[in-house]
Amino acid sequence: MLELRPNCECCDRDLPPDSAEARICTFECTFCADCVAGPLKGTCPNCGGGFASRPIRPATALARFPASIERVVRESCP
Repeated sequence: MLELRPNCECCDRDLPPDSAEARICTFECTFCADCVAGPLKGTCPNCGGGFASRPIRPATALARFPASIERVVRESCP
């Protein structure tokens, strides 16, 4: 099950579980659409893979399976 991480690993922007701006790679690294399109140029700096829009978990499922609250921020972002 996806963790639904709460922030962009590059700019630390909040990405709530219902955010249409969240992007993830196959390892679930999480970034905002602006960072993916800008400094990351569509490539994950952690694994070298591409990105897809993060699915939005329905509110009914979110109550039972909450999003992660652990923030991850890279020390440096391209």
